[in-house]
Amino acid sequence: MATSQAQAQKLAEANPRTARAYGVFFAGWVVPGAGHFMERRWWRGLLVFAAVVVLFSCGLAMGGKVYSPNAGDVLDILGFFGDMGAAGLYALARIAGWGAAPVQIVVADYGTKFVVVAGLLNFIAAVDAHDIALGKKR
Repeated sequence: MATSQAQAQKLAEANPRTARAYGVFFAGWVVPGAGHFMERRWWRGLLVFAAVVVLFSCGLAMGGKVYSPNAGDVLDILGFFGDMGAAGLYALARIAGWGAAPVQIVVADYGTKFVVVAGLLNFIAAVDAHDIALGKKR
């Protein structure tokens, strides 16, 4: 264990840009658009924030379900991972109890899809910010 920590420390010292890129990814995962804000991509960060928050909010307003962690149905597990893409919004929804009611109408099923797509979009945006921080993308 100590060896892997020493190797990670040595790698971080050798390339500080890599260590910062992971911080950018984590920030972008927890707060939509934060990774782009850290990279001074103001418009892109604002658009990502607005898109993810609007999708998540509309999904909840339609009565969408926020998946909880379970080991039951495969589709529920995939839905949970999709929801976790917007980690900060997911935590807020779980703490506030939003999206806990079972889906009973078709509109609520569409709302569930909006919530999952918001998480997946945030995953993509966090990876994009990570790539920008590494210099792989402008």
